[in-house]
Amino acid sequence: MALVLLDSDGPVRTVTLNAPERRNALDWPLLDELAAAVRSVADDPEARALVVTGAGKGFCAGANLANLFGDVDRPTDQMRDHLMKVYASFLGIRELTIPTVAAVNGAAIGAGLNVALACDVVVAGPHAGFGPTFAEIGLHPGGGCSWMLTERIGRGRATAALFSGAVIGADEAGRIGLADVVVDDALAEAARLAQLYAGREPQLMADIKQSVRIAASSDLPASLDFESWAQAASMKNERFREFMRRFAD
Repeated sequence: MALVLLDSDGPVRTVTLNAPERRNALDWPLLDELAAAVRSVADDPEARALVVTGAGKGFCAGANLANLFGDVDRPTDQMRDHLMKVYASFLGIRELTIPTVAAVNGAAIGAGLNVALACDVVVAGPHAGFGPTFAEIGLHPGGGCSWMLTERIGRGRATAALFSGAVIGADEAGRIGLADVVVDDALAEAARLAQLYAGREPQLMADIKQSVRIAASSDLPASLDFESWAQAASMKNERFREFMRRFAD
């Protein structure tokens, strides 16, 4: 049985973590398939948006620690190199230029939270739970969790969440911006959004992603420099030209 499913619906691709009997917990076989699926999407010229979700009642219950970490008595520098390989297996989602949407239908814990945070937009169902639970088990956050959580909810809230290690429910996640949308059917809403995004011009969507990242990490002049080039280029889009004609009429 495939541990990761890759499905197509027109220009939208859906990656499903497919180990529901263990709430889609991550081990090396699953991560290898996830990385391969993400590479397939990256190499697919027809892919315009991606939905990431989990089969069954959970999004992703985190990492199978013994399987992923291996010998934890190794020297720290060797352990660090090993961990960077683990991180790379799912952070490829963040490197995609197309819009990505996480449909969080259940628990997203530890490394599973990272998979959701790697997406551009997070849609939460009523039973979603977001668990930055690293400190609860005596483990420092990894996989970009500190950075991505801070990016989403700010320094103070991210620090408090990581100190606590508590699971954040769907409504609270929506209130603090950890989830962008909270709905009854996360997958259906994520698919709807992905179809909407897929209907936009691909270069425009890629440039918007890059523009927001520049804005989040740089100053106004850097944003203006990129925006001016990207906006000028977007004026060649037929959608914009048609709007101009309608406006003139």
